[in-house]
Amino acid sequence: MQSKLLQSSVFFLVLLFSSQLYALSESLVEVESRPGVKQKFIIIKPDQPRAAVILFEGAHGGLNMYSTSGKPGLKWGGKGFLARTRQSFAKQGFVVALIDSPPDKKKMDAVWRMSPEHAEDIDSVIKAIKKESNVPIWVVGMSMGTFSAANAAIRLSSEVDGLVLVSSITRSPKNWDIYQSHPKGIINMSYDKVSAPVLIVAHKEDSCVLSPAEDASALKDVLKNSQKVEVVSFTGGKKAESKPCESLSAHGFYGIEDQVITTVVNFINNNSK
Repeated sequence: MQSKLLQSSVFFLVLLFSSQLYALSESLVEVESRPGVKQKFIIIKPDQPRAAVILFEGAHGGLNMYSTSGKPGLKWGGKGFLARTRQSFAKQGFVVALIDSPPDKKKMDAVWRMSPEHAEDIDSVIKAIKKESNVPIWVVGMSMGTFSAANAAIRLSSEVDGLVLVSSITRSPKNWDIYQSHPKGIINMSYDKVSAPVLIVAHKEDSCVLSPAEDASALKDVLKNSQKVEVVSFTGGKKAESKPCESLSAHGFYGIEDQVITTVVNFINNNSK
């Protein structure tokens, strides 16, 4: 009897380890988003998905996606917080779409990320997901990607079921084109149409001058029409291996990725229709 129990336990552990070891299948997809423009994204489709997350990586967002023998890859940004954790979302039962920059804007600045054209590109990805999986759509932005996610939630409010803002850009440098109109970064965007739930994620030791954790409460205050806004702050992690505003630091939750993803997943599960 004990031998059978031991064998069963070992078998269960092997299955558990195997599920964590092997990545889910990824595909590179292109959809026409605007006349003459095709939007690229990597998609991961688990069985029986419960929701979908559209991920917007930070910096310029030009991931330069490619496919070799059917397997997609990134020429840039693979160490970004959302790029490196995309499989974690998929293993929790979420359809995952990791967005590349469009061919007519290889490097996306804040102006572009807030534009109606960018929203059109995002809308094409939402429609592609909805064709195959009728699930709630959440947009998740990291650092500069928070401009994109916020733009989607604002312009596509009827299609976006939730918004997650990670290491939000809340301080614009004086040399940015948006400094006069958006000195407080995404805090200065207009959220009147956003009623969906919002999760704001910050790291208390984030030393990036563009995304201080102390601004999270001010960001929450402008989301007045959202049915629910929650701020979660983290501490700790590994010693930084990148500059403060790059991903292998507190800004990118280096070393505590699992904690952050678990928190985001739980919020989405608890606040999806």
